[in-house]
Amino acid sequence: VQGTDLGSVADAVDRILARERRHLPRGTTITVRGQVESMASSFRGLAYGIVFAIVLVYLLMVVNFQSWTDPLIILGALPGALSGILWMLFVTGTTLSVPAQMGAIMSIGVATANSILLVTFANDQRKIGRDAHDAALAAGITRLRPVVMTALAMIIGMLPMSLGLGEGGEQNAPLGRAVIGGLIVATFTTLFFVPVVYSVLRTKAPSSPLDDDTDDAAHATLAS
Repeated sequence: VQGTDLGSVADAVDRILARERRHLPRGTTITVRGQVESMASSFRGLAYGIVFAIVLVYLLMVVNFQSWTDPLIILGALPGALSGILWMLFVTGTTLSVPAQMGAIMSIGVATANSILLVTFANDQRKIGRDAHDAALAAGITRLRPVVMTALAMIIGMLPMSLGLGEGGEQNAPLGRAVIGGLIVATFTTLFFVPVVYSVLRTKAPSSPLDDDTDDAAHATLAS
């Protein structure tokens, strides 16, 4: 198995076993043991963890935003993050592994945080009287620097790891590459796609926990 990854070897073994199982005596079974069993278990656990994290974050944001729509808009950046991860792994010839899935979780977290920053600012603009289109445009322009700085800091920090330099560095390289690829695409998705989705779906002004006097003061400030 020199020069290849465990997943490719496992697939080749499975093809051989699938061919040979047809010729086994009745009552005979073949079970694959070893590192491939641990790999499959880790993959399943991390995959369930990613799905559970997305659902848990969505429900938590529903409670905080008091809305089902805003969290859905925020999670609109996640397809961009996932596609960026797969794109980077494909370009660099990196196989899907446990470190790569850990990097996927990290990039999803940063992408979600950036989208929250943008949607929260857009909601604040809606509360002072702007429509959804103008609020989304203002959020994309005003939050451009914080979103880019956050993503750029993470990308630069992961760059040395992604190069896989030094002894044993190739073990953690997939993590850095997954984070970099996910954040590159997720940043563009957050700044361009999320505002578009916000302007389309946010037809109703967000509810404000503030009292009516505060709302009247905000409208008076906008009018002045």
